[in-house]
Amino acid sequence: MINPPSSTPWLSIVGIGEEGWAALTPVAQLCITQAEILVGSDRHFALIPPVAAPEQWRWGSPFSATIARILERRGQSVCVLASGDPMCFGVGSLLAQRLPLAELQILPAPSAFSLACARLGWALPEIETLSLCGRDPALLNALLYPGAKILALSADSSTPATIAQQLCQQGWGASRLTVLEHLGGFQERIVSEVAETWSNPAIAALNTVAIECRASDGARYFPPRLAGLPDAAYHHDGQLTKREVRAITMAALAPCPGQLLWDVGAGCGSIGIEWMRSDRRCRAIAIEQHPQRLQFITQNAIALGVPNLQVVAGSAPRALVDLPQPDAIFIGGGVTAPGVLDQCWQALKVGGRLVVNAVTLESEQLLLAEQQRLGGELNRVAVQRAEPIGRFLSWKALAPITQWTVIKKA
Repeated sequence: MINPPSSTPWLSIVGIGEEGWAALTPVAQLCITQAEILVGSDRHFALIPPVAAPEQWRWGSPFSATIARILERRGQSVCVLASGDPMCFGVGSLLAQRLPLAELQILPAPSAFSLACARLGWALPEIETLSLCGRDPALLNALLYPGAKILALSADSSTPATIAQQLCQQGWGASRLTVLEHLGGFQERIVSEVAETWSNPAIAALNTVAIECRASDGARYFPPRLAGLPDAAYHHDGQLTKREVRAITMAALAPCPGQLLWDVGAGCGSIGIEWMRSDRRCRAIAIEQHPQRLQFITQNAIALGVPNLQVVAGSAPRALVDLPQPDAIFIGGGVTAPGVLDQCWQALKVGGRLVVNAVTLESEQLLLAEQQRLGGELNRVAVQRAEPIGRFLSWKALAPITQWTVIKKA
């Protein structure tokens, strides 16, 4: 049973660096010595002197189980030991989501990112950052562009080799990797090599990787973060929202950080993928029933750096049941199936956007009727591309698209 809310701080989250106890402030030391329950890893406990806390917990598996145990002791004096800054890809942000700020006391140490920037002379606001602790390394693919500087928190000693291999596969083998071990401690060490010649040296489990992105072949194309990636960026069987229409569709969907999209009839997943690429906090669910297209969605999501795209196998409206409420919905296929449009509209949040692309007369008729009932805008998108005919060029028209965009007001 979880105890009722407390009006005073009972949970302290203390960031501790490699320098250990000596670098902690007196307030942080007091939180540790006076705690009834002390939570941390073996590495954290090794950084402080023996304390007399009645209970000392190690993080369990799954991680969330220990979080639940902490919440069950609400109101008791609990101190959580964290690495560096607890609010930088750390446990502090998880606990802050579950508890009022008035119940927390957060005491950070310098983050690994701050220390790495100090060693490298990099300006932290200009750096791309991510954590690969318990996360898919494919997340790195979304951050690669010429001249990018990236800092990644490693999962373990094998992470730098994984990053080097991935950079080579993506055409960034000329990038320089700098591995910074035990930052801020007596064992601090820095190792630097080029990705394509990475010799897999012995690396400490606690490390941060700095990447200076350089393409192996300057003529290669690397996808930007803007909407409208080339059609060739995707594996598909023809069921693909074409580049020009995709850019217009993304503008109509208007993603904001942290929002959730349903991509209904996702095809190869291009809309959901570009939604998530617009900001790392954006989330998307791709709903598709075709087995091969489901494989395409997964392959494309990994290659383009959004491996956390959720894929639901099935057809709408049945596959939409029990999905989390979306901020926006795109219907690219199957809009004429009975119940699809009604269920999407009912599920959409107030203030959310619904965008539907239609290519058949039947689907256009449906959109016209729904636009008269619910409002919104109807637009006709016609695109022509220049293609060779013998020695000359001629315009070849793509199938025109009728697009309906509507915002749910109540």
